[in-house]
Amino acid sequence: MPLIPEEPQIHESAQGPRATPASGRTAPTPRPVPGPRPAAPSRPGRPGPLRPAPPVQRTPRDAAAQPGPSAPAAGAAAPAAPQIQLIPASAEGALDAAEEAVDLLLESGRAPGDVLVITTGEQHPWAAHELSFGETSYWAQHDAGDDVFYTDATVADRAASRSVVVVAVNGGAEAAAASALSLAHSRATALLIVCGDPQRINSVLGTSV
Repeated sequence: MPLIPEEPQIHESAQGPRATPASGRTAPTPRPVPGPRPAAPSRPGRPGPLRPAPPVQRTPRDAAAQPGPSAPAAGAAAPAAPQIQLIPASAEGALDAAEEAVDLLLESGRAPGDVLVITTGEQHPWAAHELSFGETSYWAQHDAGDDVFYTDATVADRAASRSVVVVAVNGGAEAAAASALSLAHSRATALLIVCGDPQRINSVLGTSV
């Protein structure tokens, strides 16, 4: 029979040293930790972060060209003039007519502190009584603004503006009446009531009320 050649038997000694088990493997050399990456250069055509533009430095010429505080327009509306009402009365009855006008104002809902009464002749009894206690006390009531205030043309310029001013043309010189009416017109913000002789009032004002 032909002999079948046997496969060579490789002995352990001929194979060389065997690899050590996994538990005995040498640890791989640690890789260096990468440091911070440098910023990538911006790509062409890709805008970077937007920054606010620096403030524009105005030259003296630019500053002069800038408009200053706007002045009121030439056609701006002036404060509305008060409505004027004339109550015909004689010089003797002008004070009573003024009292009736004040009563009607209060009954219609006007606050007492909204009303100022000016006399051109004899003082209103309330004003004469309060002035007997001194001017300080008298004007303190005016400043409080809690009640109807009565004054005469000689000191009325000290009175402040009120919604309604009632003028009793109950005598006095023409100049005093003219001054009182002009002052009353400037102090009234809503309504001016004039009690007296229409002819005298019109002659004082130089025009129809």
